[in-house]
Amino acid sequence: MREFTSPPLAAAPHVGGLADAVFSHAHDDPSYVALGRKDKDGRWQDVTSAQFRDEVLALAKGLLAHGIRFGERVAIMSRTRYEWTLFDFALWSVGAQSIPLYPTSSAEQVLWMLHDSEVSACMVENEDHAMTVGSVIDRLPLLKRLWQLDAGAVDELLAAGADIEDEVVHRHRKAVTPESVATIIYTSGTTGRPKGCLISHSNFMYEADTVINRWEPVFHSRRGDQASTLLFLPLAHVFGRMVEIAAIRGKVKLGHQPELRASALLPDLVAFQPSFILAVPYIFEKVYNAARRKAERDGKSGPFDKAVDVAVRYAEAREHRVFGLGPGPSASLRMQHQFFEKAVYSKVRAAMGGRVRHAFSGGSGMDRRLGLFFEGAGVTIFEGYGLTESSAAATVNPPERARYGTVGQPIPGSSVHIADDGEVWLFGGHVFSGYLNDQKSTDATLYDGWLATGDLGSLDEDGYLTITGRKKEILVTSGGKSVQPGALEERVRAHPLVAQCIVVGNDRPYIAALVTVDQEAVEHWLTVQGKPPLNSRDLVRDPDLEMEVRRAVVAANTSVSQAESIRTFRILAHPFSEEHGLLTPSLKLKRKAIETAYTVEVDALYR
Repeated sequence: MREFTSPPLAAAPHVGGLADAVFSHAHDDPSYVALGRKDKDGRWQDVTSAQFRDEVLALAKGLLAHGIRFGERVAIMSRTRYEWTLFDFALWSVGAQSIPLYPTSSAEQVLWMLHDSEVSACMVENEDHAMTVGSVIDRLPLLKRLWQLDAGAVDELLAAGADIEDEVVHRHRKAVTPESVATIIYTSGTTGRPKGCLISHSNFMYEADTVINRWEPVFHSRRGDQASTLLFLPLAHVFGRMVEIAAIRGKVKLGHQPELRASALLPDLVAFQPSFILAVPYIFEKVYNAARRKAERDGKSGPFDKAVDVAVRYAEAREHRVFGLGPGPSASLRMQHQFFEKAVYSKVRAAMGGRVRHAFSGGSGMDRRLGLFFEGAGVTIFEGYGLTESSAAATVNPPERARYGTVGQPIPGSSVHIADDGEVWLFGGHVFSGYLNDQKSTDATLYDGWLATGDLGSLDEDGYLTITGRKKEILVTSGGKSVQPGALEERVRAHPLVAQCIVVGNDRPYIAALVTVDQEAVEHWLTVQGKPPLNSRDLVRDPDLEMEVRRAVVAANTSVSQAESIRTFRILAHPFSEEHGLLTPSLKLKRKAIETAYTVEVDALYR
C-alpha cells in the first residue's frame, strides 16, 4: 500500500486559541482537579481548574505589566515542572509566542535560538541557566527581560500585574485565532543548525482534540475514574508539549516530574499513581531491566524469564486473534499467564504506580518483543510516530487493534503516503506551516501541504506504518551495499547490558559498531557473576562482557543479510552524552559528531 487516510473525528477549530480551555473548564466545572503539584515537603497537592485559571490570569497580567505584548516571543528554559505549564498558558492568554529551550542547551545554541526567534524576554529555571543566557546577552539586543524561577520570578510577576484589570487579558486572549503561532520549537539538530518550526494554535488543538476523541477511553485505569498522567518528558520537546496541551484540554489530571532518572521517576510514579503514561522506549526498557535485575538478585531469574516468554506468547496470541490470524491464547497458555500474574506482572505494573493499564510510546522505535511483554503483563503500549513538524503524533496504534512492531495508522483526519523512494509523507491539520526565517528549507519540506519527513517506511495492507530508517542515515559500504543502521542498532540495544549502539561502515569494506554499556546493569551483572568491581578500562576488556555483547550482535545479525551484518565491534568505556555533544536533548545519536569524536576507535575496527 502506498497511501492510507484515516477518517476525521475532530473538526479543525474555527475560532480561539489554546488558553481558552483553561477559562472554559474553570467556568463549567471549577472544582475538578486539573493538576497535581508538589509542595515544599514533596507531597502532591491538588490544583483545581478554578485555581489554575486564577494563577494563569494573574501571571498573564504580570506579563502585560512587564511589557509583553500580543505576538511577542518569550523563551522558556527549564526542566519539566508546573511553572512551565503555567507560563505557557499565561503567554497564550495574552497572544504571545513561547520559545522552548532545552535546559542542557549550550551558550552557542541558546544564542542562535534566541537571536533567530528575536525574543524579547526569557524565563529560566535556575542560576546556571541564567548564567548561560547571561554569557551571550550582549549579542541579543532585543532581549530586555530575564526572569529566574528559583529566584521568585512568579511572585514578582504576580505582584507586578495586581493592578491590571482581568478584561485586559481577555481582550488579548479573544484576539488569538487558530492560525496564530503558538510556539516555535527548534529541531534537535542531529545534522546542521536547529530550525524553528512554526506551530500554530490550530495545529496543537487539532492534534490534541483528535487524540482525545480517539484514545480518551484508554486514559483511564478503570471505567469512571479520573484520568491522570505524570509528565516527565521534556517540555522543550514537541511530545511533552502535546501531552501538556492534551491533558489541559481533555481534563486529564497532570503532574510534572523533572527527572528522567529511574531513581527519581519511579518513586513519583508510585506516589502520583497515574492512570496512563506517555514515554519514550528508554523508560519502558528501564522498568523491564529493573524488574529483571531484582529477579536475579532474588535468585529467580529462571522463573522471570519464563514469565517473560509466557507474556510475549500470550500477547502475540491475542494480537493474532484480533487480526484474524489465530484463535487466541490456548487454555494451557492462559493458565500459565494467570500463574505469573501475581508473582511477576502485578509487580511490573506496581513499579509504574499500580494504576497504569495503558501507555503511549514515541520518540524512537520500540522493540516488538518488549511491547508484547508489557501487553502480556497488563499494560498495553500504543506506539506512535511523529516529528516536531507534525506537532507530535502523526500515527498511533488504535486502541482496539495495536500491531506491535509498527507505529500504527494515521491519526484520524490525516494521511500517510509512501513516496517512490520510500520516504514517508504526512498530510493533515497537525502539519506545521514552515520554518522560521528559512524559506529554502520550508520549500524543501512542504509540498502542497504534504510534509516530507526524511524518514523511510512502509505501509501494510491495513494502513499500519513501519519506519525503516532515515534517508540521510543510509550507509553505503565500499562494496556498494546500502544498509539502514537503525534496525541493527535497536536489536543490539535489546540486550540488557547494552546502553547504546552506533553502526558505522560508510565507504568502508564492511559494517561495524561502537557499543556502550549500561553502568547500573553491568554493576549488577558483575555481582551475579561473582566478579569484583572493575574500572572502565578493565571493564571494556573483560572477556565475559565481550561475549555478552557478541551475543547481542549475533542476535541482531540474524535479521539481515551477511553483507549488512556487523562484522566487528568495540565496547567503549563511557556512554555517549548530551554534555559532550554526542546526543540530542531527545537522546538521539549525533552520528557525525560521534564518528568524529571516536575517529581512532572507528579506524581501529578496519585494521
